[in-house]
Amino acid sequence: MVHRVAALAAIGNTPIVRLERFPPDGAAEVWVKLEAANPTGSYKDRMALAMIEAAEARGELEPGQTVVEYTGGSTGSSLAFVCAVKGYPLRIVSSNAFAAEKLQTMRALGAEVEIIQSDTGIHPRLIPQMMERAAEIVANEGGFATDQLNNFDTLDGYRGIGDEIVEQIGDEIHGVCMYVGVGGAFVGTCRPIKERWPDVIRIAVEPAESAVIAGHPPGTHRIEGGGLGFVPQMITPDTYDRLDQVSTADAFATARE
Repeated sequence: MVHRVAALAAIGNTPIVRLERFPPDGAAEVWVKLEAANPTGSYKDRMALAMIEAAEARGELEPGQTVVEYTGGSTGSSLAFVCAVKGYPLRIVSSNAFAAEKLQTMRALGAEVEIIQSDTGIHPRLIPQMMERAAEIVANEGGFATDQLNNFDTLDGYRGIGDEIVEQIGDEIHGVCMYVGVGGAFVGTCRPIKERWPDVIRIAVEPAESAVIAGHPPGTHRIEGGGLGFVPQMITPDTYDRLDQVSTADAFATARE
């Protein structure tokens, strides 16, 4: 077991619960992993820690070096938490298209946050603009880019979710359904479940307004955490078995039920 200091030891080992009211009569059992039990309330704590620890182990991240990332907020909050504990300054590039609470959390945890304006929501050019600005900061200031879209260390962090689910459920799992953003959470979580039950159906969910994985044109939506407007490199046809689309209106309505 890896020994971690202070609050970092609280990352992972989250509970899982069965939904009783939401599924209709005769439906399959639906279980939900409560990743809100992580220190910042997000499964991104797992990937933030994995990216930083892997960079430390390879000698790529030097003590006191500034970490730089583009993020809609959850990754930024998790990185701010990990960097605060480990003593790394953090520069974040984000946007007002994302929840103000996320921006406030990143700042509260010590991150310096730069905003790319986008009053209409998450449009296809927003994430590339944020990535470009983060790259400029790294080049100009000698920062370390965690670069979540291209960082496969995230898969090691997210694999823990799947490992825990396999142990917690015990019985065969027939389907895994996750909203897709960068792609690491979906791929990393599904891997150990697929290894345990090869017939499991892996369902990737994206916004109906920007269902680019399914081959539709990119568009603007309000479902944070995914729908980047392009297919992330971690998502390839062999990583999923089915694609589902959910509209912003349906996502918001269902979240309130």
